[in-house]
Amino acid sequence: MQTEPKYWFPAKRYGWGWGIPNSCQGWLVLALFSGLFVLGSFIFPPSANLGGYLVYIAALCGLLIGVCWLKGEPTRWRWGQDEHA
Repeated sequence: MQTEPKYWFPAKRYGWGWGIPNSCQGWLVLALFSGLFVLGSFIFPPSANLGGYLVYIAALCGLLIGVCWLKGEPTRWRWGQDEHA
């Protein structure tokens, strides 16, 4: 009996990408991302070091997208006809 893989981030019903997490691991990743996002404004104050701040945020967003890509449902453009259980 083959079991369906457990995704941390389900695909959005409309459009491309992932929706809100549906597992505790996904919520932990999102909480960590949010905390590091806020922490970045203290480490690299945008008013004093805008370039460093933008590089930090871009890297952080890249990591989040990478985790979503690895642990999320495969993406494709969706028009809402797919029913998720």
